[in-house]
Amino acid sequence: MCVQDGNVASVMCSYNEVNGVPTCADPNLLRNTVRGQWKLDGYIVSDCDSVGVFYNTQHYTTTPEQAAADAIKAGLDLDCGPFLAQHSEDAVKQKLLNEVDINNALVNTLRVQMRLGMFDGESSVQPFGKLGPKDVCTPSNQELALEAARQGIVLLKNRGVSLPLSHRRHRTVAVIGPNSDATVSMIGNYAGVACGYTSPLQGIGNYVKTIHQLGCANVACRDDKLFSAAIDAARQADATVLVMGLDQSIEAEFRDRTGLLLPGRQQELVSKVAKASKGPTVLVLMSGGPIDVSFAKNDPRIGAILWVGYPGQAGGAAIADVLYGTTNPGGKLPMTWYPQDYVSNLAMTDMAMRSSTHRNYPGRTYRFYKGPVVYPFGHGLSYTNFVHTIVNAPLVVTVPLDGHRRSGNATVLGKAIKVNHARCNKLSVGLQVNVKNTGSKDGTHTILVFSIPPAGHWAPSKQLVAFAKVYVLARSEQQVGISIHVCKFLSVVDRSGVRRIPIGLHHIHIGDVKHSVSLEAATLGVIKS
Repeated sequence: MCVQDGNVASVMCSYNEVNGVPTCADPNLLRNTVRGQWKLDGYIVSDCDSVGVFYNTQHYTTTPEQAAADAIKAGLDLDCGPFLAQHSEDAVKQKLLNEVDINNALVNTLRVQMRLGMFDGESSVQPFGKLGPKDVCTPSNQELALEAARQGIVLLKNRGVSLPLSHRRHRTVAVIGPNSDATVSMIGNYAGVACGYTSPLQGIGNYVKTIHQLGCANVACRDDKLFSAAIDAARQADATVLVMGLDQSIEAEFRDRTGLLLPGRQQELVSKVAKASKGPTVLVLMSGGPIDVSFAKNDPRIGAILWVGYPGQAGGAAIADVLYGTTNPGGKLPMTWYPQDYVSNLAMTDMAMRSSTHRNYPGRTYRFYKGPVVYPFGHGLSYTNFVHTIVNAPLVVTVPLDGHRRSGNATVLGKAIKVNHARCNKLSVGLQVNVKNTGSKDGTHTILVFSIPPAGHWAPSKQLVAFAKVYVLARSEQQVGISIHVCKFLSVVDRSGVRRIPIGLHHIHIGDVKHSVSLEAATLGVIKS
């Protein structure tokens, strides 16, 4: 989908081996699949030093020249790193590589450079030739960073009316936690230089008077030396905001977490502060991955929980806007939040997606995992309420088959059709969904459309098949059209890697609303609504 539908200009091959072959040396993947089958119109680049890694570390080849030759002949066009520059010429001299192979790689790279106008003369007179640092920190770009942070915040819990906070009732806020005055850690890694930072403390301080205490010296939180000052701050303030979670010292490239709980004694600090707080307690979590915060979810003294990811340079302003209701949160969790027990029962070297009872294997992702969760994929609350109604949807969709696919190999016992045996084209299920905002606040809502396919031992429990974002004014409604491509999104992949369309009832879920559509096979026919 990225290559064909997204029309990308570049694909990167990774470090790992698949079936014993490094991806950057795999002609079946790079030349046959990515460029041949998917018709990549661009260049293939290595992840940085991948070619050097498969020679030096994985020992896939016995000489560096053979490694360079294998990579280029497999379809690699550009090396991120010095390896090909150092060894390709000797590979040609040793007759491991032909000049035509190098020319092919150059053509793929140079064509993209030509598209960018890099050979069109003096760069300063080209459309992008005058761009510089001054164009990075423009007011519109900085506003975009703030809006991206606002839209990325997920409201996980809001007990009663804990949030939004009130300017009138919550005039002093205790801001506590190792991430409470975070700046650089808000941009995660693989980030550029920020134009400037607004920390959570600064953001909240733009709304009200603050009392600041770290509580923990850093996110590792190895001792309780700063606990008492934090607890005293919570006793004094009208409301307490704890900004906890992770940073690059806990999770980063080459640094894996060993568990899902908050690091060190963070949980203890949160519980003690919440117990002492005279006003509502809000837990704000910074992290890239899920955290098991079951204790906070189940603690009535913790009124609200926000997950903000690593929200970027304007993260503190966005957090404050959500806390005080200037922004109505509409983010949804992009991953399942598992309990700590999940990683205890899952070997990190086992890549199987599907659960297995006889192996006591829980499976991976919302599509196959059926165990308990802290918060599910797609979870996210709002300060208002949205009600869905499916206004119009087909009951039956007929899947036409290729005329020469009438024999038994087109279906498996009549229960599924191979996608490459169907006339997919624009075959889709069209839905008209009404979204009503029954609350008192305007808000943005993301409609998540899930499908539960007919039962099968290789079918997922459910899968996301469509989504749409809609802004709805308070006490008003909007109608949204949603199209679900049958072959792309109502198909499943069997154990052999063959994509099939299950025949029978597919149950469509949008929130609490359900609709069933029957897919039927026919050698001739059209969609029947």
